[in-house]
Amino acid sequence: MRRARSHATLHPLSLLRAGGAALGLCLWLAGCGGGGGGGTAFFPALPPAAGPGAEPGPGGGDDGEPPVGPPPPPPPVVSCASLAGRTLPPSAIGLPTQGATVTSAEPVAVDDPANLLGAYCRVRGTIQSVDPAAQSIQFALNLPAQWNGKTIHFGGGGFNGRLIDGTEPLRFGPPDKPAPLALGYATYGDDSGHQSGSITDGRFAANDEQLANYGGLTLKKTRDVAQALVLAYYGTAPKKTYFLGTSTGGRDALAYIQRWPADYDGVIANEPALNYTGTRLSNVAVGRALYANGGAGWMNVAKTLLVQRTVLQACDRLDGAADGIVSNVESCRQLNGQILASLRCSGGTDAGDGCLSDAQLATVRAIESPLEFTTYALAHGVTRAGGYNLLEGALVAGPYTTRDLGTRPVPANPATSADANMYVTGDQWVKHFVTRIENFDALGFDPLDPGPYAARVTEVSALTDAGDPNLAPFFARGGRLILLHGLADEVISPNSTIDYYQRVVSALGQAAVDEHVRFYTVPGMGHGTGVFIPGWDSLAALEAWVEQGLAPATPVAMDTVAGSFGRTRPLCRFPAWPKYRGSGSLDAAVNYACVTEVGDPLACPSLPASPATYKGGNTAGEELRVQIDPATLAYTVTIDASAQRAAGTQRSGTLAQQGQCSYTSGEDGALFTFAPGGVLLGGVSAAAGGGFAPLLAFQNTFENAASPTVFNPVAHIFNAVGVQQDAGGTAAYAAAGRLRNAGTFQYCRDPGGTGFMVYDADCTQTEKGYITYNTARGAFDLFTTSPTGSATTTGGTLTGSMVIGLVNGEPVPLHLVRDPGGTTGMRLVAEQQSLIAGTADGAYVVAAVNGEQRDAAVAGSSLQLGSATASLSYDVPAPGVAQADAGRPGHLIYNSGVLGFVSDPGANAALEIGVRH
Repeated sequence: MRRARSHATLHPLSLLRAGGAALGLCLWLAGCGGGGGGGTAFFPALPPAAGPGAEPGPGGGDDGEPPVGPPPPPPPVVSCASLAGRTLPPSAIGLPTQGATVTSAEPVAVDDPANLLGAYCRVRGTIQSVDPAAQSIQFALNLPAQWNGKTIHFGGGGFNGRLIDGTEPLRFGPPDKPAPLALGYATYGDDSGHQSGSITDGRFAANDEQLANYGGLTLKKTRDVAQALVLAYYGTAPKKTYFLGTSTGGRDALAYIQRWPADYDGVIANEPALNYTGTRLSNVAVGRALYANGGAGWMNVAKTLLVQRTVLQACDRLDGAADGIVSNVESCRQLNGQILASLRCSGGTDAGDGCLSDAQLATVRAIESPLEFTTYALAHGVTRAGGYNLLEGALVAGPYTTRDLGTRPVPANPATSADANMYVTGDQWVKHFVTRIENFDALGFDPLDPGPYAARVTEVSALTDAGDPNLAPFFARGGRLILLHGLADEVISPNSTIDYYQRVVSALGQAAVDEHVRFYTVPGMGHGTGVFIPGWDSLAALEAWVEQGLAPATPVAMDTVAGSFGRTRPLCRFPAWPKYRGSGSLDAAVNYACVTEVGDPLACPSLPASPATYKGGNTAGEELRVQIDPATLAYTVTIDASAQRAAGTQRSGTLAQQGQCSYTSGEDGALFTFAPGGVLLGGVSAAAGGGFAPLLAFQNTFENAASPTVFNPVAHIFNAVGVQQDAGGTAAYAAAGRLRNAGTFQYCRDPGGTGFMVYDADCTQTEKGYITYNTARGAFDLFTTSPTGSATTTGGTLTGSMVIGLVNGEPVPLHLVRDPGGTTGMRLVAEQQSLIAGTADGAYVVAAVNGEQRDAAVAGSSLQLGSATASLSYDVPAPGVAQADAGRPGHLIYNSGVLGFVSDPGANAALEIGVRH
């Protein structure tokens, strides 16, 4: 069927042949009858080009000198209203469609009510789908009267369905910066190929063409239509083209330059949903954690705020400034275990809003942890979806975000706004993108093993994700990319963007990436939410880079959050973050430096400032010294007394930083951990058999070389935990005891129980002796005397030694057993007095006699020892002893930041010693 003559068609081939030259376009239009008064006339004739003797143009002087300043914008070659009803054929568009139609074209005057955008031509239209069942693409184009010769394509948001009309201001721009349209850019956008009243409505994806359009095809179609109309209206092609997008729009920006790298000169991608499929799979994983077992893992607002307050308390000052912003995110990440342990309810069961149950802690971990895909891969070989930084400052409750965990523990099907924001979009995605089953229960969908839907997930990923790291074609034509992501984003994981950036670096090299990409990460910034929302002129930065070759360096961003409006921070390039210099206003960017710290960003406050010697022993009963040079991290372990090897035996090596105050060594896997108060936990390679024997040593020890000897400062009634090895094997040791003022000691053990008991001088199972200071070794020789006689300080059998560490002035005795009969071991001593819940709270590194080292945490009545979790009952069975329940059966004692844990008979390990850090 022939179209009515009033709907003249724009032929893109002719427009492109015109090459943007006004004269060429004029000649082409004249050949089509342009400028006549009939109904087929589409464009008026262009004014003649200026030639010799012509009058000077606007801005020229009377003397015929060239005009001063930039050239005036090109006048339109057709009227705005004449665009209405015009069409473009399918051949005008680089992807299959049924053509495009301008449905309206209205001039907007500069003085129209509420118009702050200047005079422009407001064009709206549709791009017809190939599938009759698919909705058309609605597009918007704005053609300013004072055109600057450039265009901006705006990306979408959420599931789209709403028209991006191109009149919006610069996202995260300075508050006083006019919208790009008001600055003279021709701007355009679309609705992603379907219409909906909600950007979280995924029903459109049941149609293949609508899903493919949303995945990115609509962007190319809209761009081709918009550029043809720009050329037709102004008679010249734009000199520069830009794409700006945020969230889904950030994904749009990246997807575009990955697929059609020649179309745009510069791109800004804010908080991009580039790993789109991974994001939705992560949404489902969070929902499964929240709502499993009747919602046992769901957290109300009070509990969520508790998590956020605990994180802020632990991590706010890691950047040197108590400013409510977690800037040192990676150091904060190292405190995850400590933070989670401090949040756990006693016994792991829900005990109210002051703590989290084990199921709720599992939810926090599900939000925090990345998804690692091992049974299948997403498009472009992606096997990971980054977790959210909930334990590093991201907010999912409170006044700084509207994206919470919902108001009920059991979700609707389909999920609604009463359910967790993360889960709503994941639920829609499973129903409409993947299974296409309207009432499918997304909680039964396993993101790590989708079973029969695995191939479909990968197929959808290829349609919707922007994970191709090969930006070489875009770089080759001089393309520039600005990436920005908030490290506290609660909707799109910044860690996925970091993963993508690192993949681009791996694919193309750091030098190429540095030439073409600027990636800024923003502490405290959520998904357009958070405690710090930056305002900075990214568009001006992109223009200067593309048009003048001036690459952005370290911009200054202004906070646009109402309560902290106006404070500034440097916008740091990944992986740097803003660290307070130590003086000056906390609100001024000049007082912060972008830093990239090597190794552990947390300086270890317990590492000695100068070469130091630690004195102690190991679980094999060996007395030893450890010398540390903090400048080189060289260490030497010297055996001072041993039943297994010659005194004077040495082992040397170099430590390498691994984590917070922990260092790897050459001692068969042993970590060296420096703890407050001059305490060192480590290990030394065993004398035989491989592995290492855990060691504990002290910078300061109690000496008793004076005459007469005085033991009063360290004399006390105590509990002891330890390990003993002999020909029969390895066994745990527990006892009560006393060290008297004269240096005599006595151990008492309960023969019918665990060994712990209230000290009784008349106990039946006993061990007696005395200690005397050995000046040459800097330790006490320990002599065992008759268990039936009275206390004595003479005679007896030398059965080991004792090192009495002083930790902040408090004695921590270490009994090293070297019995001539072949028994060896270690005993840690702590005073037998009530151990109040909370006294031992903290994060620990522990070493077991079997050569394992792991993290541990005590929080009130909760103990986490590696992967095991137990509840503690204090002063059971004796004062100063805490009994752990079946989660990790055993007992612990605590002394000045040093923890000793003995497993009950039949449990995994005989002794574990730990230091708090």
